[in-house]
Formats: sequence, C-alpha cells, structure tokens
Amino acid sequence: MSSDDGPDGVLTHEAVGWTSQNFTSLCPNGSKWVWETLGECARDARDMASVYLGLLSILCFMGSSLPQYYRSCKTGNMDSALSIWFLLLWLAGDTCNLVGSFLADQLPLQIYTAVYYVLADLLMLGMYLYYKTKNKMNESRRIVNVLGLVCILGFTTNLACFPGGDVQHEVTPNRFSSRTFLKVHQLQLAFTQKEIIGFTIGSASSVLYLCSRLPQIYTNFNRKSTKGVSYFLFALVILGNTTYGLSVLLKNPDDGQGERSYIDHHLPWLIGSLGTVFLDLTVSFEQKTNKQTKRWRQLLLLCMLQSNKTISAALLAPGGHLSS
Repeated sequence: MSSDDGPDGVLTHEAVGWTSQNFTSLCPNGSKWVWETLGECARDARDMASVYLGLLSILCFMGSSLPQYYRSCKTGNMDSALSIWFLLLWLAGDTCNLVGSFLADQLPLQIYTAVYYVLADLLMLGMYLYYKTKNKMNESRRIVNVLGLVCILGFTTNLACFPGGDVQHEVTPNRFSSRTFLKVHQLQLAFTQKEIIGFTIGSASSVLYLCSRLPQIYTNFNRKSTKGVSYFLFALVILGNTTYGLSVLLKNPDDGQGERSYIDHHLPWLIGSLGTVFLDLTVSFEQKTNKQTKRWRQLLLLCMLQSNKTISAALLAPGGHLSS
C-alpha cells in the first residue's frame, strides 16, 4: 500500500489527488469546471454533451413536480386525479434509486438530486393525504395511516442516506452510475458486494418505475378524464428521462472498458429512464385524447342546440307546421 492510499487500502480523494492543482496531470485536455464541480473528467465533445444533458435532466426532474402542485391546489381533486399506487410505486422507485446510488458510490451531486426526488414525492404524497382527508372525511382512516407510515419511512431513508459533511466519501471504481469517477488503473475491476447490492437495488428501482405508470393509466381510463393531472408533470418527466438516458449513452466508457460492457453495467438505469418514456407518452396521449373528446362533445352539443333552434324557428315561422 502506497503512502497515498487511505485506511485498508481504500482510495480516497486525497489518494487520487482530486484537486484543482492536479487537474492537468490527472485529466489532461479536460474541462476544468466539470472536474472541479462534478469531479468528472470530460475530455471531448461527447463527454461534454453527456454532462450538459445530465444537468438538463436534473433541471427537468426538479421542475416536473411544480405544475402538479399548482394543479392540485387549483382543482382540489388530487385524491381522485392521481392513483395512490402511482405515487407509492414512484416513491418506492425513487427510494431504491437513492439507496442504490448511495451504495454504488455515485457523485454527491447525484445523491443530492436523488434526495430531492424522494422529498418531492413525499410532498406530493402529503398533498394526496390532505385532499383525501378533506374530501372524504367519513372514509376509513386505514389508508391514511398506511401512507403516513410510508412518509415517515421515506424521510428516515433520506436521513440515513444523505451524506454528511463530516463523512469522508470513498472513491471507488463507479461501475454503475451515470457519471463515473476518474478511472485509476491500479484499482481492481472486480465487483464488490456493495456494488452488487447497489446494482440489484437499481434494477428493482427500474421495475418500480415501469410498474408505477400502469395504475395511473388505468385510473385515467377508468375515469374517462385526466382532470387534476398536470400535463407538464409528465412532459417534463419525459424530457428528463430522455436527456438522462442520452447522457448515459453519450458518456465515453472508462479506459479499457468496451461499449458493450459499459451498457451492461448501466442497463438498469437506462431501462428505468428510457423504458418509462413510452408509458409516460401513453399518459400524455390519454390527456390529449380526453381533451379532444371533450371538445368534440361540446362542439356536437352546440351543433345540436343550434339545430334545435333552427328547427323550432322554422316550425314557428308563418307557414310553418306549428303556425298553421
């Protein structure tokens, strides 16, 4: 073990020299602001495109919940507009994503973003509870108790996974994250137990993301309406998942890692992002279809009323059937 290695041979920030002073030696021809801000070596246009798309996806995800908050406050029917299973599965998926990201040693920025996702889900779930209680005071309180327990568990998970400032973040070969740390050739490439657990939880997160959309699609179909559901919620999620998936695909593999191996190691996150785009498009299609159907019904009703007025006027006119 060299003098730069951390305890038990773990490579720390100090060991790889993750500082602006050593930027030129560890990341030649790379972007300095990306190195200093994200701790990532972006050497060419492909890496930079991956960085920009990743940042754009974060902005889309952070802003996706805001339109739904506004729509819920405006309509007051969030408990009937959104499926409870959609919210619960979405929260479970984001929680698994947070835990998997933490175990797979993703960058602090990604972990902070994952924490935001869970907090946003908990806020939306809290609003659902509020309107559920407000609109149906006589209904059984069992579901309220269950959801309250889920909120407490989700908040506890955030506290457990949120990296504290006094904890030294270990730098290991990040095999699964959408943004990888600097590759160090001396490190072993074998999977650790922690990485395997993170990969498994990431796979579970993808399944939960895919399953979460199905209850909402069924709810919209059963209601024959999407009133109370914000179109921009799913539009921004579609944009966020698309840009996130593209950022992963555009990222250059590590030195010595082939394209196939890179895709395999990021497959759960790719399925969780790009796989849900089709289902989110289905929800958006339902919204557009329901709006068009409502407009056609209104137009048909106006035509019928106008026809009735015309017929009545003709019958009441001199020489008409009723006037004679």
